Amino acid sequence: MNHHIRTIDGIDPFSNRVDAILAEIAFSVQLPPSLHDKAVGRYDAVRKHLEATSSSFCGQIEHFYPQGSMAIDATISNRGTDDEYDLDIIAQLGEEFLSKSPNYILTELEKALIGYRGLTVVRQTRCVTIYYADNMHLDITPSLRDWGTPERQSVIMHARGPKASDEDFEVPMNAYGFVEWYKEKTPIERRVVAAFSSKWQIAQDRTRADADVDPVPVQTQFVVKNTATLALQLLKRYRNIRYANRSGRMPPSVLLSYYCAMAASSGSSLTEMLLRVSRNIIADISNASLYGRLLHVSNPVYADDVFTDRWPENVGQQDRFASDLKELIRGLEAALSGDMLATRLQDWLREMFGDRVVTQAVDHMAREAQAAAAVGSQGYTKRGGILVPAAAGITPAATTYASPVRASPHTYFGDRIV
Repeated sequence: MNHHIRTIDGIDPFSNRVDAILAEIAFSVQLPPSLHDKAVGRYDAVRKHLEATSSSFCGQIEHFYPQGSMAIDATISNRGTDDEYDLDIIAQLGEEFLSKSPNYILTELEKALIGYRGLTVVRQTRCVTIYYADNMHLDITPSLRDWGTPERQSVIMHARGPKASDEDFEVPMNAYGFVEWYKEKTPIERRVVAAFSSKWQIAQDRTRADADVDPVPVQTQFVVKNTATLALQLLKRYRNIRYANRSGRMPPSVLLSYYCAMAASSGSSLTEMLLRVSRNIIADISNASLYGRLLHVSNPVYADDVFTDRWPENVGQQDRFASDLKELIRGLEAALSGDMLATRLQDWLREMFGDRVVTQAVDHMAREAQAAAAVGSQGYTKRGGILVPAAAGITPAATTYASPVRASPHTYFGDRIV
């Protein structure tokens, strides 16, 4: 199911003030290309370990591939933290496992991984997790191919263990098909790619200078491809902050991915995308709640693969998330309209996306503004709003005047932007 990848110009996500701050926040929570490269190496190593050391899995791994956020380059730091990353892998198993129960398969996978490089290995309900010392987690989900159906359509296992139970079952899944659908719905935007490629290069150059070393350049396929995926990263981060101290499940990332892909539109700014996605989710939740139903969203390429099978558990849960999104919309609208003082904007962003990453984002912007001021390239709008410095590699046509947020005549103060 390899579709032709469309490419469009798109909009530079750093070209206006509000979008630039949001894009900087997304940059601060993204999985860095160096860690993406490390993750690829790790899941390759895990596959080799399973095939080389376990008689159960030798010759029985048909496919070992990323799913979810890693497959669409949308991985962000983990729930409530800024330096942990969850990465999801599907292990499609061979015919020796076709007659085995869900609990047996998960148990065998756990047994085969225990002791792997001295790392912590934890059996979950549908996967087995490897915890690395640098806070990266690999979730390995075993699947069985549903032959005679579209490519990699499968079932995954659901079993709490340690013993088999009548509550164990197989779950329909086509993560691969969904990723291909997502890519088709969200074309590559050249200006987004250029802006973030420049950001990562600057960050790498700064690390090299600070460490006084000359590391080997990172070779990776990682790239931030489009505004829809930036909006997805911000929505996931916002959700993570909202649910950091809440009990129970939170809206799954694949659900947010679905809505971002559905809302993708050529020429949309980052703020427009965030507003559109949030309003679409609210509308669907409101319609379901009106009739006392739970939100129901399925994989667009496989209706039996239900994204909302474990969340929401009740109408109250979905209404709470809708309320969260309404709060996000109110703040974004106030920022866009100029009804929010710049200092209040930073405080609001910290409430929405977390203090540490917002501070880091503002610091990044301040350094760029400082550098621009040093070479005389900083500019101001007629109302006093700062011209956001263009990322290296972006053509002048891609840079536009910022929309001021009740900015004072000078919004750069040495080490901060207000």
